[in-house]
Amino acid sequence: MHSINLNIGKNFKRIRTERNLSLDKMSELTGVSKAMLGQIERGESNPTITTLWKIASGLHISFSSLLAEDTPLVTLVDARTIDPVVENDEKYRVYPLFPFHPKKQFEIFSLVLEPGGSHESEGHTTGVEEYVIVGSGTLEFVMEQEIYHVTQGSALHFQADRPHCYRNAGTSPVICSVIIHYPH
Repeated sequence: MHSINLNIGKNFKRIRTERNLSLDKMSELTGVSKAMLGQIERGESNPTITTLWKIASGLHISFSSLLAEDTPLVTLVDARTIDPVVENDEKYRVYPLFPFHPKKQFEIFSLVLEPGGSHESEGHTTGVEEYVIVGSGTLEFVMEQEIYHVTQGSALHFQADRPHCYRNAGTSPVICSVIIHYPH
């Protein structure tokens, strides 16, 4: 997990410096404490997915731009070699397969929800859309009090700028591919 924290810190500092923002202003924009932001910037903290989403939403940037490493022109990704971002006692894991690229306006993750795992999102910035393809298990997706059961081989598309929740109420892991599209 240490290397991903250093990437997050490096990217956070680069973004803050490019925008000429103080930690106080970053805290105001993101709703994350100045102390926590300082720890994240120094690579001393293991921020939760929720904290990273708050930062991304507050700065109007993609989630994976905080995780990104320099990549070559052609990339073959083996999710087993990626340090996941985890929460919910490791029942929810996100593997950033293809980080955000400004020319493409999207990012791709592999998401694993263990039985009993869940993740609630407060919603992303206006216009953000998510596409979810379930590779195994049955995903329970909740938005605006509606529950959708997305089974293996099925896909889901939704406007992600409102609160939504991913859950696994089953007995086997749910594995999904998630594409997040950001408007221009």
